[in-house]
Amino acid sequence: MTELPSRRLLLVHAHPDDESINNGVTMAKYAAEGAHVTLVTCTLGERGEVIPPELAHLSGAALGQHRLGELRAAMGALGVTDFRLLGGPGRFADSGMMGLPDNDDPGCFWQADVDEAAALLVEVIREVRPQVLVTYDPDGGYGHPDHIQAHRVAMRAAELAAEAGHGIARIYWNRVPRPAAEDAFARLGEELPGLPFDKAAGIDDVPGVVGDERIGVEIIADGTPYAAAKAAAMRAHATQIDVAEPYFALSNALAQPLFTTEYYEPVGASVPDGRATDLFAGTEEAS
Repeated sequence: MTELPSRRLLLVHAHPDDESINNGVTMAKYAAEGAHVTLVTCTLGERGEVIPPELAHLSGAALGQHRLGELRAAMGALGVTDFRLLGGPGRFADSGMMGLPDNDDPGCFWQADVDEAAALLVEVIREVRPQVLVTYDPDGGYGHPDHIQAHRVAMRAAELAAEAGHGIARIYWNRVPRPAAEDAFARLGEELPGLPFDKAAGIDDVPGVVGDERIGVEIIADGTPYAAAKAAAMRAHATQIDVAEPYFALSNALAQPLFTTEYYEPVGASVPDGRATDLFAGTEEAS
């Protein structure tokens, strides 16, 4: 078995593109520093809406395969080589937005047995032995069924892995502090007339916004190559994201900030008085 680097980070996401929007800076930084970065994506996002007119013909399995190619390109931009589909490609289908009939598809991720899906993730944890796990909060950031299920599966897998002697030292949820979001949207409002977007999203459209007091770690990319890497990774997901730095829009065509500082809430641990700048702070780094 190949010896792994001393620092090992696992991220669990619902669809291709979620990782680049939420954690592109973080993944690029740790990969460049020699940490082993593992991404597990739970679905291929085959029910996503397609932005470019020339790709509008893509749907279902064809869209899923295209988005897998976009994921490969995004990981190339971030320097991440270990990325996987939970249970293999096509094991779990995209569930669509909450409340749609797609949620009732027996093959969709929303309908998956949490313990069975978590067992698949435990296999990855046993192999990689991450000290740090990053995923969504219990609402999945914004209530999408696949994001909620990714949270449930990741947290359950962490429990099962710990019971088997493969405990994870730190678990974090993706967050954005409200003051940072307010400042970014204020700038967006001033610049919007000159952008290729007609309207702006609102702060409530940004997943995981919470008060400052819940933020334990921030990963800062301003003035580093990691900001450019994140933007390039987001551009790779062309079916889902329209990038006009320092902003982007999803299929709703509403502009929102492209955050080059990424924020995390520690789970089951007190928030330090001053924000840490390293997800591995306080972890055991045994190989």
